[in-house]
Amino acid sequence: MLVPRIFDDFFDSWMDFPALRDFDGMDRKLYGKHAANVMKTDVRDHDDHYEVDIDLPGFKKDEISLELSDGYLVVSAAKDLNRDQTDGNGRIVRQERYAGSMQRSYYVGEQVTEKDVQAKFEDGVLKLSVPKQDAPKLPEKKVIMIE
Repeated sequence: MLVPRIFDDFFDSWMDFPALRDFDGMDRKLYGKHAANVMKTDVRDHDDHYEVDIDLPGFKKDEISLELSDGYLVVSAAKDLNRDQTDGNGRIVRQERYAGSMQRSYYVGEQVTEKDVQAKFEDGVLKLSVPKQDAPKLPEKKVIMIE
């Protein structure tokens, strides 16, 4: 059945009504329809260390922080946008970029200290080098024979 073109626009705008959107993922406002692709991570295993690459497109170096606590390395990124309604060229008609923050944690072991972790940020990718630490050896079990 053919439907007049006016109904296409009507249904498109009706489906974009805020009450019908998915509010489970509020981070979608900040990252759009690709919110599931945020902070994608690659980990490479080398003989003496792990190499971790984390995608953080659109962030600057000073908007990213690293914290080491209880064996977890927490990577946080926060973006704050200017909310003025005008810019140098005129009034803003539509603004799709939002302010917000995100974080992700990685277990690196309790033996790792902040001096051991090396970090570098270039081209929207945070590159970390985390040394491998030998796990403490468990004491040997000594069995006592029962007569």
